[in-house]
Amino acid sequence: MHDTLTLSQYLETEVARINGGPHLSGLIEDVAASCVKIAKLISYGGLMGNLGTIRGINIQGEQQKELDIRANEILIKQLEAGRHLIALGSEELDDPYIIGGDEPRGNYLLMFDPLDGSSNIEINGPVGTIFSILHAPDGATGAEAEFLQPGNQQICAGYTLYGPSTEMVITMGDGVHGFTLDNDVNVFKLSSEDMRVPMDTSEFGINASNQRFWEPPVQKYIAECLQGTEGPRKKDFNMRWIAAMVSDVHRVMSRSGVFMYPIDEKCRKMGGRLRLMYEANPMSMLMEQAGGLATTGREPILDIQPEGLHQRVPVIIGSHREVEHLILYHKNYDNQDSGG
Repeated sequence: MHDTLTLSQYLETEVARINGGPHLSGLIEDVAASCVKIAKLISYGGLMGNLGTIRGINIQGEQQKELDIRANEILIKQLEAGRHLIALGSEELDDPYIIGGDEPRGNYLLMFDPLDGSSNIEINGPVGTIFSILHAPDGATGAEAEFLQPGNQQICAGYTLYGPSTEMVITMGDGVHGFTLDNDVNVFKLSSEDMRVPMDTSEFGINASNQRFWEPPVQKYIAECLQGTEGPRKKDFNMRWIAAMVSDVHRVMSRSGVFMYPIDEKCRKMGGRLRLMYEANPMSMLMEQAGGLATTGREPILDIQPEGLHQRVPVIIGSHREVEHLILYHKNYDNQDSGG
């Protein structure tokens, strides 16, 4: 185990491949170091007090837990000290956080969700961190408009899952690789090389409590899955739902599936449930680099031109052929609805 490729060694090769320079590798190393600290904090659980205590409400109107705040603080402190970026955007901050001072900075922007799945804190369930790295435009100051780049412009995306082991999954545009934290030395080491999502699956993940609010294409798809071998799909499906995007997507990355948080009547006015910039975009880049597919149901997620730092979108990602079924069902429904 101790002789396997480390994250630092992987970055040496990958950053050179895309001419990224030391600031890019340093930035990713800072994210990794932050995740080591967050993993340690989580591992103490109740010994560190009630990390599920509600501390406030963020800009999305969602409750901020104690661990949400502390994970956010850990990332900001590490990233500010490293000075490998111009500015960062976080789910827990209203506006971009600009890295100040006179010392040189890397020409990068970072988006992150410091603690995805915080509803799982009090039950000792899996949670995670999601991140996305963009080039900063020339002369960047850290203004919000500079972050508003479509997902296909990402130069790096990844997540860290805090579960029975701590695993970081990362892509720099040339496949997807998983690194597991070696707790003896606090170093991430390669454990899953060239992760691939199977084209087909018999698993889906969706919050079934919202069934009555779904659009007809999603209703049709789930109904067919539930009919199993007796239905038009001619096979049985299992439903899996962990209520943390990192965990649900990691399951798909590890063994196939479809993860869905589609548009419905509860979230239509918001545009969707998940945030485009620091949830949907990085997860979509990872999924497509692993051979999967990512869509809102009506357009590729990575092609969306962002309109705001906290913009929300519907998300359907996973095994290629299953996602194609859902795209087709949305297309047929929209054509029928428009008289096409």
